[in-house]
Amino acid sequence: MKKLNLAIIGQGRSGKDIHGKYYISDKNVYYNIKYVVELDEHRREVAKEMYPGCEVLSDYKELFNKKDIDLVVNDTYSNLHFSITKELLENKFNVLCEKPFVRNRYECDVLENTAKENGVVLAVFQQSLYSPMYQDALRIVNDKVVGEPLQISIRYNGFSRRWDWQTLQTRMAGNVFNTGPHPLGIALGLLNFDENWELKFGSVQLSPLSSGDADDYCKAIITAPNKPVVDVEVNSTDAFSTYNIKIQGTRGTFQATNTNWKMKYIVDGENPEQPVKKDFLVNAKGNPAYCSEKLISHEEEGEYNGTAFDVGTANLYKDLYFKITEGKEMYVNVDKARHTVRLIEQLQSLSKAHVKYL
Repeated sequence: MKKLNLAIIGQGRSGKDIHGKYYISDKNVYYNIKYVVELDEHRREVAKEMYPGCEVLSDYKELFNKKDIDLVVNDTYSNLHFSITKELLENKFNVLCEKPFVRNRYECDVLENTAKENGVVLAVFQQSLYSPMYQDALRIVNDKVVGEPLQISIRYNGFSRRWDWQTLQTRMAGNVFNTGPHPLGIALGLLNFDENWELKFGSVQLSPLSSGDADDYCKAIITAPNKPVVDVEVNSTDAFSTYNIKIQGTRGTFQATNTNWKMKYIVDGENPEQPVKKDFLVNAKGNPAYCSEKLISHEEEGEYNGTAFDVGTANLYKDLYFKITEGKEMYVNVDKARHTVRLIEQLQSLSKAHVKYL
C-alpha cells in the first residue's frame, strides 16, 4: 500500500499533540509527513525531531509550488480555517480542515464548491464521530438496547478557567466553536442527522470565571420528528459532571464517558404488569403507602479501547486515505459537517457577548 505525502500547517496543541501523535504512532500506515508549516521557530525545530526527514517551512504559501503533496492538514487558528482552506483548494490540494470547520453555512458551501471545481477532496476533522464512545451510543439508540430512546443528555463540561487565544471572539473561539463541534456533532449524529432537526432552546453566555470575551457556557435542546429530545451542555462552570452521554430509554438507561460505560435495564416479560389501583394504597398495617416494588433489572459495564483523540483520529485518517485513493465516501462528510455548522450558527446568534479584544 502506497503512503500519501502529507503537509500539516500548525504545530500547536492539536497539530502536535493530536494529529502529530497519530503520525508517529503504529496506527499510521497511510501517510508520510513531508512538510510541516509553523510560524514559530522553536516549534519548527521540535517538528524536525518529531518527524524525521520532514521539511519545515514558515509560510503555508511555500506549499503552493510543491508537486509531491497528497494531503494538506489545516490546523491554524480557527479564524483562518476558511481563508487558508479556500486557498489550498484553489491550488488543487486535498485538504483536511481542523474544527471548527467554518463560521457559517455560506462558508461551508463556498469551500465545498471550490473543492468540486478543482477536483479535490475536502474533509473535516470531526473525529469524535469515529470514537468508540459515540459509535457505541449510536448502536444503543439505533438498536433500542434500553428501549425506545426518550431523552439523550450530552455533557462536555468542566470546572476550569482559560485565558488563551481560544477565549477571543476575534479568533473564532469560545466553547461553542472550540469544544462545541464534538457534542453538537454527536447530538445530531444520534438524531441520524435528520434533515428536519430543530433547535428548540438555546443559551450562550460568558461567565465571570473565564478571561477573554467569548462564551464559556452553552445549552442546547434539539429534537427532530419522531426522535428523542437531545439536551447538550458545554459548560466551564460545572464542578460535578459525571458523564459525556446518557441515554434514557423506555426500558432503562445507558451512560458513558470517553473511557467507560454502564447501563441498567429491564427485560420485557420479567416484571409482570401492575394493575392500576383506583383507590389509595395501604401497607400491611393499613397505613398510607407509596408504590414500591423490586424490579428485576440487569446491569452491565465496561471500558472502551481508546477515545476520540487516538482511535477516533486514526479511524478518520484511515477513512480519508481511502477517500483520496479509491473515492470511497467518508463516514463524516461535508454534508454532516454542514449540519453541525448550521447548529453552531444558530447558537452563535443567541450570544450577547460584546467584542472586547481586537
